[in-house]
Amino acid sequence: MVKRLRMNSRLFIFVRLLINRSMSKTNDVGCTISQGNEGYTDEKLISPSATRNKDPILQVLKRFIISDTDQIDDESPLFLEISSGTGQHVSHFAPHFPGVKFQPSEVDKTLFKSISYYASSCSTNNINQPIFIDIQNKLSYYGFEEGSVDYMFNANMMHISPYECTIGLFENAGVYLKPEALMITYGPYSKDGVITPQSNISFHASLKSRNPMWGIRDINDLVKLAEDNNLSLIDTVEMPANNMTLIWKKD
Repeated sequence: MVKRLRMNSRLFIFVRLLINRSMSKTNDVGCTISQGNEGYTDEKLISPSATRNKDPILQVLKRFIISDTDQIDDESPLFLEISSGTGQHVSHFAPHFPGVKFQPSEVDKTLFKSISYYASSCSTNNINQPIFIDIQNKLSYYGFEEGSVDYMFNANMMHISPYECTIGLFENAGVYLKPEALMITYGPYSKDGVITPQSNISFHASLKSRNPMWGIRDINDLVKLAEDNNLSLIDTVEMPANNMTLIWKKD
């Protein structure tokens, strides 16, 4: 059995802050928590990286998300976000796809009020309230049926979590995505064992120094993991700040 690694939730947020402060400006990860100008609040949180990358990611999603209606019904596609963070991503995406049901999720329950704030503020009312998901567990544990998810989305989780979380992400996608459905992942990646540019090399070293189980994942390793779970990499999109969006299709 994989040993679950738990962090005190406040410590988890503090670690995110440390990463954000120490990283190169060209990297795009981290979370600054604010209420007005500064300070912690159990409500609306703001991540500068999410603020920067939400629109470039949206432009990629517009290429791949299909919805034939502008309102929610029983047949609406389900978009499951794993590791929703502050909730800014899902709240930015949802109004552009009013016929898609968006389901945010988090393992850190201290972020629920922020995600809920953004969900409740969505003008198209197509974001569900956040649910707890530890992606190392089977999604059936949280009420999902096999082959029930149209889209899975995950941003900036793989490199700041143990590799078991990445394994769980791909295993769950292989079981719970519908046939030919998509998983979309965003973050920094290496290729053929090579990390570029230098800012990502430094970022990877910084992650490893904080936790040996963290670090930038290699696309080749992910492709092998995907193949083991009936997934194929169908597109790789270069993004700002030395990141990439990877599009995986359920075979």
